[in-house]
Order: sequence, then C-alpha cells, then structure tokens
Amino acid sequence: MKYYFLSDAHLGSLVIKDPEAHQQKLIDWLDMAKTDATEIFLLGDIFDFWFEFWKKVPTGYEPLLDKLTEITRSGIPVHFFTGNHDLWTFGFLEKRIGLIVHKKPITVTLAGKRFYLAHGDGLGDKDFAFRCLCTIFHSKICQFLFRTLVPPKLGFKLGLAWSKSNRQKRAQTEIGYKGEEKESIVIFAKKHSATNPIDYYIMGHRHIVLNLLLANKSQLFIIGDFMEEFSYAVFDGETVNLLNFD
Repeated sequence: MKYYFLSDAHLGSLVIKDPEAHQQKLIDWLDMAKTDATEIFLLGDIFDFWFEFWKKVPTGYEPLLDKLTEITRSGIPVHFFTGNHDLWTFGFLEKRIGLIVHKKPITVTLAGKRFYLAHGDGLGDKDFAFRCLCTIFHSKICQFLFRTLVPPKLGFKLGLAWSKSNRQKRAQTEIGYKGEEKESIVIFAKKHSATNPIDYYIMGHRHIVLNLLLANKSQLFIIGDFMEEFSYAVFDGETVNLLNFD
C-alpha cells in the first residue's frame, strides 16, 4: 500500500534545456510508482502551460499522456490537481486520459489518516496582485474569450512566454523558505489545523522542500518540485517520507 505525491514538473517550460529528457524522467518516475502504487496524486503545475482549446490541446506531451493512460487503464487511480499554470482543463484529461481532476483542495482519508491535498497557490496568500490574477485566470468569461478569439498556436506561445517571463522575475526577487511567520502555506495550515482534524498536509507550488510538525501534531509537507529538486512524497500507510528521484 503506497500513495505517491508529486508536483511542479512544469513540463514544456522554456527554461528547461532538454524538454524531452525532462518529460522522460517524469515517465520513468511513473514507471517506478506504478509497480506498487495504490493511488498517484499529481499536485499541480505538471505542465508549465496547459490550455484546452475547443479542438486543440497542447502537443509534445504524447509520451506522458500515453503513460498516464496506461496507468489509469491498469486500475490505478491518478489524481490531477490543477495548479496556477495548468488550470485550464475542460474535460480532455478526464475523458481521454482517465485522470481524476481536482480544481480545488480536497480532504481525503488514506489508510486511516486524514490528508489535506492541494497545489497550494492562493492558500494564505494576501498578495493583492496575485489574487487579482487568479480571479482573471479562473473567470469563465475570460476562459471562453481566450478559447474563442485566440488561435491555439498563438495561445500556446503566449502562455509559455508569460510563464518564462514570470519565472525569470521571481528568480530575481523570490527567496527560499521564508520562515513560519511569512510562509503563506504554513500560515494557512496552522490556521486550518486548529479547527480541522488533519494528519498530513501535502502541497506543492512553492518549489521548496519542507517537513514541518505543527502545534497540534499535524504534519505539513511542501514537496519541492520535479524540475530541479526532483522530489516527491510517499505514504506507506504509516508515515509520509520525502524522497528524491535520481
């Protein structure tokens, strides 16, 4: 009995030097996980930009999608959480690949333990500009207009270019772990755990590796990324462990 958790691969990112090797490494991880996985949880930003137009989805990810299809057809549930880079899925991943798509955080019981699972974007974050951007990204009107008015080829280029620019800006200003009093996900988990019986919080988004025991003995894991750290988490029915895939 093993449950696997991975986030922030950002496949297709323009900052990745060898995108094919990067994708293959994720496929290799899935091959490893499927040997003993009860369920697999992909916690957001697996793609650096994913947008499903009316008759067109991003290309170049066929090897990964084939592997995911193979796993879901074998009977292993694969959960896909939308992140802030790949939230624009409108049915393709569910109907064609067999993924279980979550667009909001979920609370689930695994082997008798209560888990709070999410990508992590927006949780506890009071940054006004970020929250405005999220409102636009989640707007059904904006999504409809983008799908209708923007040619798919141009849309994919714009999305990846925006992501690259955003990453370069963050690299100049963003630090690593900010500490318990400033890390928005930590602030959220502390407040949430005060009134909710959660054993484990597992999230991504921040691209840091963190294992933090909260005051009420809940445990928070931020599981890094799969583009530099190549980190992930495994729950074996008793404990959660953070590991690196090499």
